[in-house]
Amino acid sequence: QNVEAGSSVYVAYQVLRGGDGQAGFAVRHPNGNHVLPYQWRPSAEYEESTSTGGFYELCIDNSMSHFAAKLISLYFNSFKRDKWESYVQELESLGVTVSNFTETLQKVDGQVGEMLKYQDQNRRHLSRDWYIVDGNNRYVQYWSLAQCIVIVATSALQVYFVRKLFQVKNVTPTLKPRA
Repeated sequence: QNVEAGSSVYVAYQVLRGGDGQAGFAVRHPNGNHVLPYQWRPSAEYEESTSTGGFYELCIDNSMSHFAAKLISLYFNSFKRDKWESYVQELESLGVTVSNFTETLQKVDGQVGEMLKYQDQNRRHLSRDWYIVDGNNRYVQYWSLAQCIVIVATSALQVYFVRKLFQVKNVTPTLKPRA
């Protein structure tokens, strides 16, 4: 993923369903260093406040359980605050002192960015929980249906054998009709 120089970078992933609920994940910086080393886990996050710019490499690996399909949520966000800084410089060039104002707005802007990350994290947790609940529901339904079929089959078998037990034949063992 290409990122401009001076941008903030945020990467997050989470295995929503499938397999053992884990996958391998790694992030490589444009300079070639692994900033988030490869690990086999259900979720991970990486954040860098100032980037040198270039292409970040993301690796999601399923080789340890490649026979199991998985659903993964991947979130990559890069944003640059240079427009805000140019706006502040423009105001200062006009002679307007807005240091208190700009500090407050920068705090609000930073907190809005944090809230967006928390919202994404909550969405991923909600999706994962939904898939877990849905899987548990299907599991319970299938086993309940199997138990119902077993109960009906054993009931029919019992009725058959009880009727066979009390069945009276119309002929004797020598095949003569009974009186």
